[in-house]
Amino acid sequence: MKLLPMVVMACTLFFACTTNSNSQNDRTTLPASASMGQLPTNQLPQQEPIQVGAERLDQYLPMLYNKRVGMVVNQTSMLGEMHLVDALLRQGIEVTKVFAPEHGFRGKADAGELVKNSRDIKTGLPIISLYGKNKKPSAEQLAGLDVLVFDIQDVGARFYTYISTMHYVMEAGAENGIPVLVLDRPNPNGHYVDGPILEPRFKSFVGMHPIPIVHGLTVGELAQMINQEGWLKNGVRCQLTVVPCLGYTHYAMYELPVKPSPNLPNIRSIYLYPSLCLFEGTRVSVGRGTNKQFQVIGSPDSNQFPYRFTPVSRAGAKYPKHEHKTCYGYDLTYISPNTLRRMTSLNLNWLIDLYQSSSNKANFFDRKDFFNKLAGTDQLVQQVMNGMSAAQIRASWQPAIVEYKEMRRRYLLYPDFE
Repeated sequence: MKLLPMVVMACTLFFACTTNSNSQNDRTTLPASASMGQLPTNQLPQQEPIQVGAERLDQYLPMLYNKRVGMVVNQTSMLGEMHLVDALLRQGIEVTKVFAPEHGFRGKADAGELVKNSRDIKTGLPIISLYGKNKKPSAEQLAGLDVLVFDIQDVGARFYTYISTMHYVMEAGAENGIPVLVLDRPNPNGHYVDGPILEPRFKSFVGMHPIPIVHGLTVGELAQMINQEGWLKNGVRCQLTVVPCLGYTHYAMYELPVKPSPNLPNIRSIYLYPSLCLFEGTRVSVGRGTNKQFQVIGSPDSNQFPYRFTPVSRAGAKYPKHEHKTCYGYDLTYISPNTLRRMTSLNLNWLIDLYQSSSNKANFFDRKDFFNKLAGTDQLVQQVMNGMSAAQIRASWQPAIVEYKEMRRRYLLYPDFE
């Protein structure tokens, strides 16, 4: 077995971190069956305790002392029971601004809801929204800062917008000469890679990089890829440092201690999210406006299904799709998280089944442009409408997936799943 090197990437004189490399003979590998759709639970290596990057204070506090610090954080940026901003202030770090992604600093805003600039009640710090029209920090907003710290929990899907925020923060840092420090956290869906590669013409805030839907990278690994592959505007590169986790591997099971957004309430929804988010571009509800968000799917157009639910306005879903209408479809809460964790591919059967059963096929993809942005291609719509099977569709992705995996290996900080 050989262990992939765990490194802290340092591209700046501001940051000097220790690189840990291990013998090529220490890599833990899984049997071939692990890459064929299901992980064999009886053969997984014993999991070590995981220490997230933010908990490794000795690695990055020296980089922050006597610096004016801007924090890109939200409700997931926790050190145990304390928010990272509060912890750094207690350590005497001069935190001067907070930059908030989608859902806001405290993570209570609906998906897509406008998040306004404000001031944090607890600390008095100014909060600058990076969602809406202002997705990228301006030179004026960055004025006076010496370093930017990104610490947000991701869920490993290309269309989850926290990684788009990270992209723009890195780009702004590069353009304004401000180093970026990424405190890494595990990817709960980091145990597989699947989905179509995003085509450049479908680039948007819900997909900015030529990577598959399930990219199999932590935010730290992805930051390195973005930087080194020249994906920032005009090919600029930021002065990037990544503080990696300890004890994490890409076959590790990691249950998030804080829900990453209002409509991903538990680990089941997080495992289902990469497969179900595509429905956001269709007439199918993913359970927003219920207490089973991203765990039920259904539409008023598929009334032959016995399971039904009715979305209503509620916290985190003020105006849900099909509000007060009965939706028919699937209740996926019967699937245990352990079963979902063993799956190593997107489930396209739900998309195909609900399309085939719809009484309104002509309008099934009622937000086709958005669906194509989520998918990263316009081929998936056509493949579903043409009656292709899930296996046939997934087979069409494989050549590009193979190429992506080769590139991905260059940026891994942790032992891989294959």
